[in-house]
Amino acid sequence: MDNTESAWSQVDLIREAFHYQSRFESSTMVFKIDYPVTEDPGFPYLMKDLALLAQTGFRVVIVPGAKEWIDSVLLEYGIVSKYSGSTRITTAAAIPFVEMAAFHVATQVMTGLAAGSAVAPGDKISRVDAVIGNFVRARGLGVEGGIDMEQTGRVDRILTDPISRVLNLGMVPILPCIGWSPAGKPYNVSSDEIALAASTALGAIKLFIVTLDQGIRAPVYAFPENIQLGENGRIVRLTPQEAETVLEMNLSFGAGNKPLDELRLALQASKAGVERVHIIDVREEGAVLRELFSNLGAGTMIYADDYESIRPLKNRDIPDILRLMEPLMQKGVLVRRRPEDIQEKKDDYAVFEIDDSVHACGALHDWGELQGEIAALTTDPAYADMGLGRRIVRYLIDRAKKQGLRRVFILTTRTQDWFELLGFKECPIDSLPEKKRRNYDKNRNSKVFALELSR
Repeated sequence: MDNTESAWSQVDLIREAFHYQSRFESSTMVFKIDYPVTEDPGFPYLMKDLALLAQTGFRVVIVPGAKEWIDSVLLEYGIVSKYSGSTRITTAAAIPFVEMAAFHVATQVMTGLAAGSAVAPGDKISRVDAVIGNFVRARGLGVEGGIDMEQTGRVDRILTDPISRVLNLGMVPILPCIGWSPAGKPYNVSSDEIALAASTALGAIKLFIVTLDQGIRAPVYAFPENIQLGENGRIVRLTPQEAETVLEMNLSFGAGNKPLDELRLALQASKAGVERVHIIDVREEGAVLRELFSNLGAGTMIYADDYESIRPLKNRDIPDILRLMEPLMQKGVLVRRRPEDIQEKKDDYAVFEIDDSVHACGALHDWGELQGEIAALTTDPAYADMGLGRRIVRYLIDRAKKQGLRRVFILTTRTQDWFELLGFKECPIDSLPEKKRRNYDKNRNSKVFALELSR
């Protein structure tokens, strides 16, 4: 990458950051953080990033998991936990130690936030305060399948009013994995269940599942061929339907597989109305900020909203697509176009939009004789692995069929191999419509590839 391209990349990142800052500022985001994360060297940096979000206007809620630390504390005091399936049976003898372990992990999070937001005297940005509270109303599971679950409970209600008051003061509420009955009886409640209930009750726009797992990656797990992969085989994003398919394809792993359990929680949250759920590995420094402030992110996102779409060009898109085209026009890959050239044929263009930002475009020009040209195909280099260009071409082919065209063609000087993979075949110049032949630039000496459309 040359210096110009590097500068454009940095500018694009800044634009994305401002875009997401304005979009999500003042929104509520829930962070479910597993206990082992608090012991990882990356934990202080995670807390620093969450403190930064809270300082800049985001409403941060944290639900710390404590299962492994509870196991350790109970073992230290000679208390053996029994399970019904994957659910711990919390006895009256165990509950004081469960509370102690849960609040210890919550305190680690609170301390981490304080350290992550430490400021020098005179700094205008204030430090972030946190509150560990009894924000979860719980009830006992009772007897399930003939087994008394004792003081293991489920969420009865998230007390949103006190949480909102804490958030309105610019503080971070922390919800340990303990809930209380109206009479004050404590119950051990799954942190997954609390995170899910808090996300829906508070109308959170995002739920982050912060883990030490690498997630569902190739080639360990099976998934459909059309799933988009990022670096190191990471799944970039899934729709709820795709997430269900992935879970079904990996049933052979059985119960207790951490990455699949995390995906299952993400799917539940998505179905419950949380717009976006993100699974991120804390060992990637800045993963939360990268996932939040850039389109490509750093984890796996399950999204239920209209995250990406191909749509017709709008006038406001013209500067964006010219910016995408400029490097290719400078290299001679694309014919140079001016704003007025694009405006003149605006209805021919389609753009690929991700979160209100244009990252690819293409056009279908009708030259008569039932033939159309696919042209001006451009993709943001940062999104090269996402198949945006391929999707734009398929969209334009479908548009051509709807317009009654029998054939689409492209003129290219450097991308013939790519088009051949899409089924295009080389053909002579005299196969072009007469109007296009008269317009053909002999100096460019472009090759012609065409695709016959089924009717």
